[in-house]
Amino acid sequence: MKMTNQKQIRAAFWELYPHFDEQAREAGIRSKSQNYHPATVRCKFCDFVELLRIDGTISESLANRATL
Repeated sequence: MKMTNQKQIRAAFWELYPHFDEQAREAGIRSKSQNYHPATVRCKFCDFVELLRIDGTISESLANRATL
């Protein structure tokens, strides 16, 4: 499935990592910018985005601008 926007990327990330989603909700930072999230989550998101790009699920330009 091709993804065309950041909202789809974020939704797929939270779905794939429900324990991060639960932690973010409990801390009240789920909808805040990526700088509020722990480094572990930010790094995992970057790896996730890179894998989507390599797989061809997202374009390189979308990968370059995707943020948590």
